[in-house]
Amino acid sequence: MIKRYILPVIILLLVVVLGGGLVWFNYFKEGMIKQFFATMQQPAQPVSTYKVEPSVWTPNIEAIGSVSAIQGVELAVEVAGIVKNIPFEANQIVDQGAPLLQLDDAIEKADIVAAQAQDVLNDQTLARARTLNTRGVGAESNVDTAQAASLAKKAEIAKLQAVMDQKLLKAPFKGTVGIPQIELGQYLSPGKVVVSLQDLATMRVDFTVNEQNLQQVKIGQPIKMKLTDVEQPYDGVITAVEPRIDPATRLVSVRAKVDNKDGKLRPGQFAQVYVTLPQEDNVFTLPQTALVSSLYGDYIFVLRPEEKKEDPAKAADAAKPADAAKPTDAAKPADAAKKEERFVLAQVFVTPGRRSGLLVEITKGIKTGDVVVTAGQNRLNAGGAVTIANAVNPANTTDAGLPTK
Repeated sequence: MIKRYILPVIILLLVVVLGGGLVWFNYFKEGMIKQFFATMQQPAQPVSTYKVEPSVWTPNIEAIGSVSAIQGVELAVEVAGIVKNIPFEANQIVDQGAPLLQLDDAIEKADIVAAQAQDVLNDQTLARARTLNTRGVGAESNVDTAQAASLAKKAEIAKLQAVMDQKLLKAPFKGTVGIPQIELGQYLSPGKVVVSLQDLATMRVDFTVNEQNLQQVKIGQPIKMKLTDVEQPYDGVITAVEPRIDPATRLVSVRAKVDNKDGKLRPGQFAQVYVTLPQEDNVFTLPQTALVSSLYGDYIFVLRPEEKKEDPAKAADAAKPADAAKPTDAAKPADAAKKEERFVLAQVFVTPGRRSGLLVEITKGIKTGDVVVTAGQNRLNAGGAVTIANAVNPANTTDAGLPTK
């Protein structure tokens, strides 16, 4: 009878033991997983850095401008006529007074010849009238009439000559002519544009600055102008500042003169203008890539040395006598135990100031010696581990105005 109940009891005990083991194993597994993730060391992220030091900084006022020739016009005819001669070619450099267009002036030449012949007759009539008046046989009124006729004819000749001169278009200054807008034999009406003439030796750039920067802009102040970010800048000087502020935009128009020795500048080009301000000493600046803006303010990531946690096993080994060390450990080179230096990120809120080029002035929040992350902040978190990798660093550029690390 007892044997009859032994087998079910044994099976029940085995089921209980097996179930308890499974429950214990699940709790043990979850605990080990939590412990693993709690103690797991995240891999260090490589970042580029810049060491903060007070420096001499040359701030700039940035503006957008448009290039134009110091002298540039579109030449047009004053009178109507048929194109007789075009004595120039496109892109030709012409001197001041050089002929650019000749309209048909045959009628004007004939009228001048006829008027000159009549003028000779009028002069003879005037001389005869004066002789007769001197002898007392001619009236004074005859002399006045002859003199008036002579003067009127001379004025007519001058008018005809002026009209004929208008048939010849000349260059008002030395420059480069553009593409002719006319053809031989074409009839031109007054005001018809013939060609563009531009003096490309010296260019000017017109730009605007806001009224807050007006007090920093002076006539004679140097500027730098660039067409693109990769080109060498052109040096120039401010020649005029508009005395009136535009009430609609609160901007002030400024004009500068730029030398164009290489001839690359052309009227109408877009330009980036930098008005050079006086140098300042002991200024903290950072690459603008280091600054992160958020709803709570502007901040940067600063590197702090990582605190080393002592391994209990290694501490126990270190407590053993020196002769207990393994021979193989003594044979290892000293540098084999060295690991890559790791740092911890600290989020520091700063107060930015003026911006110039790729730099931003920091007026509060940093100090000399701080190592600041210059790129890759979007994948970083405060307290995370990082390593320095400055092979590619935005701060190592001449445009940023920062020393190469």
